[in-house]
Amino acid sequence: MPCIINHNATMSRNLDIALLRTFVFVADHGSMTAAGNTLHLTQSAVSQQIARLEEQTGDLFIREKRTLRLTPNGERLLGKARRLVRLNDELWADISEDSMSGVIRLGAPYDLVGTWLTPILKHFTHAHPQVDVELVCLASPELRQAIEEGRLDLALVEEPVGQGSGECLTIDKLVWVGARGGVAQLKSPLPVSMVAETCAFRPLVLAALEQGQRTWRTLFESGSIDATRATVAADLAVTAWLVSTVPEHLDILPAGEHLPELPSVAINLYLAKSQQSRAIEALAQMIRSATQLQTLAS
Repeated sequence: MPCIINHNATMSRNLDIALLRTFVFVADHGSMTAAGNTLHLTQSAVSQQIARLEEQTGDLFIREKRTLRLTPNGERLLGKARRLVRLNDELWADISEDSMSGVIRLGAPYDLVGTWLTPILKHFTHAHPQVDVELVCLASPELRQAIEEGRLDLALVEEPVGQGSGECLTIDKLVWVGARGGVAQLKSPLPVSMVAETCAFRPLVLAALEQGQRTWRTLFESGSIDATRATVAADLAVTAWLVSTVPEHLDILPAGEHLPELPSVAINLYLAKSQQSRAIEALAQMIRSATQLQTLAS
């Protein structure tokens, strides 16, 4: 019997890729329910998988009110878990005759890239490592033109509700945004910072200001969303963004005495008229599914 014990002690232990995949999705979503929806698992199944992994690795998450936060142990494991899952998917793609490959030209407005498009692209590249995604960031009117000219395969376009011909994924509220505790919204004329003259929100914002008889002046239109964010954070101006894209360090300003009400905006999905590859269809479906989950979560 002692020989058997010693032999077992020297045997290497293997981590379950399925458990690691679930761990990565929970870490990215900050929620077992959201991760389960993406993985097509129940919340209970996800919880059981995380518990099984924690039996092998130690505690991975700190359970808070509605979210999960990685423990130091979980932070150390996450990077390596990503690499193992990615390598597993690459191996399966290499040996599968049905693997997807090719290049997808995806267009999106600047404000959507850093909020919810990044995790979608991360999961897509993990699932289809042989597909290259070329991301093109432009203002929505320019993206619409690029789709019509065949320079993009699919694009997310922000448009007034009911005015686009694309597939409406969701409708989001356009809101005023200012510095935390700032006073720029009290100045006259109102300093407004827009990302660019071609910004899809610009005509909606200016129409609301004119209707509200509020004098305004544009400030620092550089084509850079980072520059606009910095201008607003410094309390030099206010801007208008979709409520789902407002950074945590900035404030949503109430409409009322100083600022007019702003309309809602549709986020529409456009696909090129040319024949779509399976990879393009797969990415479009992942974008649809992720948007539905985000809408349900909100």
